[in-house]
Amino acid sequence: MTEAHPTPSPYQELLKRLRNAFPSPVSDPVHDGYVVFSLLRALDQVDSLKSDAPIVGSPREPDYAFALAQRLAESPRTVESVIPELVNCLQGMLIWGHPRSQVNVVSFPSIPSIIGVVLPSMYNPNLCSDETGRGFSEAEVRVASIVSDLVGYHPGEAGGVFTFGGTGTLLYGAKIGLEKAVPDCMRSGIREAAPVAILASDKSHYAVLNVAGWLGIGHDQVVTIPTRANNAIDLDAFESILRATLSRGHRVAAIVATMGTTDAFGVDDLGAMHAVRERCVEEFQLRYRPHLHADAVIGWAWTVFNDYDYQRNPLGFRGRSLRAIAAVQKHVRHLSLADSIGIDFHKTGFAPYVSSMLLIRDRADFQRLVRDRESMPYLYHSGEYHPGMFTLETTRGAAGTMSSLANLLLLGKDGFRALLGHAVEMAELLRELVAARPELTVVNEENYGPVTLFRAYPEGVDTFSIRDQELHDPDRAAQVATHNDLNRRIYGLVHREALNGKGVAIGFTENYRQTASGVPLVAMKSYVLSPFADQDQMKTVIDHVLAARSAVLSGQA
Repeated sequence: MTEAHPTPSPYQELLKRLRNAFPSPVSDPVHDGYVVFSLLRALDQVDSLKSDAPIVGSPREPDYAFALAQRLAESPRTVESVIPELVNCLQGMLIWGHPRSQVNVVSFPSIPSIIGVVLPSMYNPNLCSDETGRGFSEAEVRVASIVSDLVGYHPGEAGGVFTFGGTGTLLYGAKIGLEKAVPDCMRSGIREAAPVAILASDKSHYAVLNVAGWLGIGHDQVVTIPTRANNAIDLDAFESILRATLSRGHRVAAIVATMGTTDAFGVDDLGAMHAVRERCVEEFQLRYRPHLHADAVIGWAWTVFNDYDYQRNPLGFRGRSLRAIAAVQKHVRHLSLADSIGIDFHKTGFAPYVSSMLLIRDRADFQRLVRDRESMPYLYHSGEYHPGMFTLETTRGAAGTMSSLANLLLLGKDGFRALLGHAVEMAELLRELVAARPELTVVNEENYGPVTLFRAYPEGVDTFSIRDQELHDPDRAAQVATHNDLNRRIYGLVHREALNGKGVAIGFTENYRQTASGVPLVAMKSYVLSPFADQDQMKTVIDHVLAARSAVLSGQA
């Protein structure tokens, strides 16, 4: 007599249906096809939302009241019913790769870098250890080796880990520096009688403050150094302030060199800063060497030009563009002097968020952060690569690693050179167009890179001299404030039009530089990173800004 199969319970029936919502763990061509089809269904729905506008779908503002009212449903839904809701999150989203989207330093991910996100998303590695990372852990070492060679580190001695963003790279650098300045503070805490300081320029990223606060150093112990007109650190002031800090008996956890400021693309003279640090170590007979961290999350990519033949110029960049590239490269070629470097592939590496790597010249410095193996009895029993023993994160996904590796393999030096050179060329074209208009002026003309900061003025203003007058004349506070208001209103109109699918999306800064009158100078910003940008889009920026200026001045907006 044949034994009857028991009737499946309700949970078993539900489980059977739910299994269809997961990729098959074994080869199943039919179900694998369903996974691919589901991805294609989502991409098709996104594609149907594209137009000539620099946004996805229709303009809309986030509905937070709707979001706050959401609760978990009682019953599961189908994959097909969930996809449209996910796609709907893209409605109104700026398309960073659109040639009319020039808001900030956000790159457009390449196809291989997107695949680099999808694969680890499907198999869920953890870079805590090669026990859980396997080939993905190998990929992290591979990327660190490639970039170490690129910046001038010795790949056999250097090391690198991916982390949660540019702030994370700075946090690691400062923490290692803190361990040098205050030995064993990982275990015992900061117990120094004198404060511990971090030195950085007044144009460094606000992440310096974040890091100082989270490490317990404190915002008040961040010593800011003035910058020159080119937005690079004032070297005389830096040396004077470093000496004064050390003379007071303060420990210096980190010196931060900014290799490409977010607003104006100012690049600090890292070579000169290193020389100052070395002199002070010797003259003050320090028992430690203040950690020199290069915040190169933007500027790192220019190292691909370290061995470019500027005389032959094989890629055929225009003269202005070649000069601008060389002006940045002359400083980033000194990155090997830094003790650690912050690198963002999601900025100038054309990879998706988050793709940030902390690179360190001597990987033995990671030992300063190692925890006792006894505190982690459930990990690190096999393999040889265990970064989780010293990283802040126990859980580190591989999406950033894989997307970065994808672009390093895809582009090579010449690919990066072409993309970055094109971005610089577009910025130079825009500057030429701004210079041709008497109503406009470039304010970061001493900087070279893909970002252009510019201001608009009313009739009758001499735009050849107004920038220097506003910056340096202490009696021009009212005038600066009036012109600031004009530029805010112009930007507001251009921004609203862009979100409605018209015109061009540009950025804005509330403080390009502090003026002598005490009023910050605001500016509109064009940050070009799209490989699809061309001269027509640069002209579009000018046309829409001038139209908005006319509307504001005539009282129509």
